[in-house]
Amino acid sequence: MMVNTTGNTLRLMLCATLCCGLMACGDPPTPPEEAVRAWVAEGQRLAAEKDRNGLMDLISPAYTDARGNERNDIENMFRVYFLRQHSIKLLTSIEDIRVFGDDAAELDLTVGMAAANEGTFGFSADAYNFEMELVRDGDNWLLLSGRWGEVGGEIH
Repeated sequence: MMVNTTGNTLRLMLCATLCCGLMACGDPPTPPEEAVRAWVAEGQRLAAEKDRNGLMDLISPAYTDARGNERNDIENMFRVYFLRQHSIKLLTSIEDIRVFGDDAAELDLTVGMAAANEGTFGFSADAYNFEMELVRDGDNWLLLSGRWGEVGGEIH
């Protein structure tokens, strides 16, 4: 039995071309949306490097949330988490970005977190949904407020 590799290759190329064409459909991201995406990427990089000071630079001095946390409370959460983990890996998925004018945005984000630590198995893994409010301060986007919860659970 002979396999028609030329036909299979052409079908594969056609499928790939169609997929690329479909992915290109839709409006290109606006400059504020691109900046919010860059903010997420920077936060992911800083967290993986356990750079608490760099992460704090992404958070507004006016930060507050529904749990009663202020900016210093978030810094303490980072401090404790980074002390307990040897290494951190994050997988982020931006679910939605809503931009209001040029200086405000809401961001829905899912984050998978894995970390090496001294636990029973030597690692931990969690996944959280985040709803964030961002404001632009000059050229920088800053986190103004956030709510989060485990994937599948309630967001507080």
